[in-house]
Amino acid sequence: MPEPEPAQDARGGTPRAQHFRRPASLLFEPPEAEADAEHFFDLESIEDPKELLGRATDLTLAFRSAADRAMEFQAVAAAQLADPKRFDRLSEAAIAERGEWTEDYARKMIEFGRELLADKGAAE
Repeated sequence: MPEPEPAQDARGGTPRAQHFRRPASLLFEPPEAEADAEHFFDLESIEDPKELLGRATDLTLAFRSAADRAMEFQAVAAAQLADPKRFDRLSEAAIAERGEWTEDYARKMIEFGRELLADKGAAE
């Protein structure tokens, strides 16, 4: 059965609350797993395909959610670093270099971060 698509807000994006859901808990890999290239969150040991699909899906959703949250934190940090009120403000080029982005992408991340900060300020 396919996963339902999240509802869209008036701007066509996903609702803000959607971005802040707590992801499924991830099991951390034990140090000995790093030596085994085939080992991945113990998925290789699951023999039941239904259980394997369920756990693999949980991990996929958790990683996507974690990546979305991490990107939002990147954007907030970029916006804070570019804040003209900071005496140690960084240029878009410097932020791009630190984030390993292009300047155009850094500009977009700064703007996205400003939007997130404005939304956070309005919510408080």
